[in-house]
Amino acid sequence: MPAITEPKLISGNANLSLAKSIARRMSMHRGMSVNLVDARVERFNDQEIFVEVFENVRGEDMYVIQPTSNPANDNLMELLIMVDALRRSSAARITAVIPYFGYARQDRRAKARTPISAKLVSNLIETSGVDRVLTLDLHAAQIQGFFDIPVDNLYASPVFALDIEHHFKGSMEDLMIVSPDVGGVARARELAKRINAPLAIVDKRREKAGEVAGMTVIGDVRGRKCIIVDDICDTAGTLCKAAEVLLENGATEVHSYITHGVLSGPAVERVQNSVMKSLVITDSIEPTERVKAASNIRIVPTAPIFAQAILNIWNGTSVSSLFETDTLVPIYEGMYQRG
Repeated sequence: MPAITEPKLISGNANLSLAKSIARRMSMHRGMSVNLVDARVERFNDQEIFVEVFENVRGEDMYVIQPTSNPANDNLMELLIMVDALRRSSAARITAVIPYFGYARQDRRAKARTPISAKLVSNLIETSGVDRVLTLDLHAAQIQGFFDIPVDNLYASPVFALDIEHHFKGSMEDLMIVSPDVGGVARARELAKRINAPLAIVDKRREKAGEVAGMTVIGDVRGRKCIIVDDICDTAGTLCKAAEVLLENGATEVHSYITHGVLSGPAVERVQNSVMKSLVITDSIEPTERVKAASNIRIVPTAPIFAQAILNIWNGTSVSSLFETDTLVPIYEGMYQRG
């Protein structure tokens, strides 16, 4: 069914720079100005969140851009309260654009008497009045099933494939994709297939929670430029240790491509002092000044893929077309040239 109204964007405080970049990119595609809806999202003295929308949104197709990253609880509440404000203002459809879905690592009961927080958060988002969710690289694909509304889960791997082809031009045959653990093999294999590279696995053994006793490399990495692939980098301890083990096993270089740069605690210092030549992350989480200043951390923009996904949802056209690397070449025009 053809769209009647224009798509309208609104943003919380979690990643305002990404929201503005998405608006600019949509303006380029539409050939007309697309601006963020004028609103205020602020806190009272007791830290209660208050939202006021200054524009008429009755009957509009609304897209709320808000990753639920650190501080996860504050950003989640901002999202829920913004959605409630829009629903009570008679918005026709509300899509929650959540570049980083917080609580996704709590997607199952790993031991007795623990919650499945990802399911609880899904219930909260759905109950608030969201009609559709758009996100990037969910930690576990089954989280889509926690919702009873449509969920579009975009993938960073086609963007990473473009970036790798650009930055490793001339040495693609030397590359090896590495999964930092057994659980991430499917994600790593997906990228390996895109760039026609072999796959290795770092198997880590834990004697007790939080402590890695040892790591074993499954696969021959001798003489290879290794690229570690994962969805989340939190404290970077395991990532930096894996890089050391790969070099000890004969790798010539180690790089990492991680979708969500949580980078909490000592993570930035660990990466800067590590043997990794580069860590590539997306801007799904607003990078701190320390992250931006780090010499071996590079940020790949997600605004082009999110802008196109929003336009496809608004138009009622395929979002899965964005899973293909070739589709993204014109979207990331000027950044990467193939061939």
